[in-house]
Amino acid sequence: MIYQAQNPSIPYKVDRDFDQGLIWSTLLLISIGLVMIYSASIAIAEAQFGPEKSGHYLIRHSAYLAVGTLLGLIAFQVPIALWQKFSGYLFMIAALLLVVVLIPGIGHTVNGSQRWIPLYLVNFQPSELMKFAIILYTADYVNRKAIDLDHFLRGFVPITAMLAIVGFLLLMEPDFGAFFVITALAMSILFLGGVSLKIFIGLIIMLMAGLYALIMFWSYRLTRVVSFLDPWADPYGKGYQLSHALIAFGRGEWLGVGLGGSVEKLFYLPEAHTDFLLSVLAEELGFVGVSVVIALFIWLIMRAFIIGRLAAKLELPFSALVAKGIAIWIGLQAIINIGVNMGVLPTKGLTLPLLSFGGSSITANCIALAVLLRIDWENRKKLRGLSV
Repeated sequence: MIYQAQNPSIPYKVDRDFDQGLIWSTLLLISIGLVMIYSASIAIAEAQFGPEKSGHYLIRHSAYLAVGTLLGLIAFQVPIALWQKFSGYLFMIAALLLVVVLIPGIGHTVNGSQRWIPLYLVNFQPSELMKFAIILYTADYVNRKAIDLDHFLRGFVPITAMLAIVGFLLLMEPDFGAFFVITALAMSILFLGGVSLKIFIGLIIMLMAGLYALIMFWSYRLTRVVSFLDPWADPYGKGYQLSHALIAFGRGEWLGVGLGGSVEKLFYLPEAHTDFLLSVLAEELGFVGVSVVIALFIWLIMRAFIIGRLAAKLELPFSALVAKGIAIWIGLQAIINIGVNMGVLPTKGLTLPLLSFGGSSITANCIALAVLLRIDWENRKKLRGLSV
């Protein structure tokens, strides 16, 4: 059945309450993630906790998914108007947590980075909450400052100052990957919201100069950039992780060595069940398996943009920007993680959305996708002429 919105030029099929493509792509990615996390973590779980606990990481990830699903169900019940109203408060809470994680004795340090707040049973990563918060905050900012977006002082400086504070806190951890993603999200929403092209180009130039300085003047970042260009130059040192990721891809060929048959996950490839899960998937399921994962991400992102475009046509600018922001978040982080695993981008500590092991990441993804579903649900309600 075709319903018409108040604007008769918007035909849209709303015979169901939710976007089926979005739901199925999400469920399939989560399901693949569960299978691959179990496969990639068996060896390390047995080594750490004994043979009887080979499913340790699978159980933990399932628990994270259950919590993320519960929080997602709660988030879905919240009208988008309320998300907009309280977006500033959420942003301030996320920023405060970025300060708390830096306090000695509170923040938990792993591999030299102080990014986690211990919560007894789990560790919480505030930067994941900030990724979600920055989407809501920037979308609301663009709507409030619509008439000032072309004005440098009134429209541009305030949001830039906020980003500078957040960026400083993230670099103190340090978490360069989260800093890049959060900055890219804010910039993308500003661009989609109609910021002046001159101002936008100027900001891009400033950011490029800043990124260059951050890489050139901190030796460990420069080392990462240089080592990914030729990991075989030091395969037992700086290029160790990437060289083994590439070996995993090479062993997978077209159809893979079979589920559970990976050799690289047997203590050769570090972070096999987290940042480098795709490498294990490539080894076990081959080119076909990786292609399926990429296709599912493309499908999910396309559906999110379609939802955002419809919201814009229905004159719901905040909803439109949030939907597109969530699409960019998932798409950008997936591109970076896939690029790192394939050796075309420098190594960064970013998980593969919906697949990699990580409580904060999967929980934030579930909440964001629940909000995206809420936008889709409200779009369909409006198309039917019903109140939200």
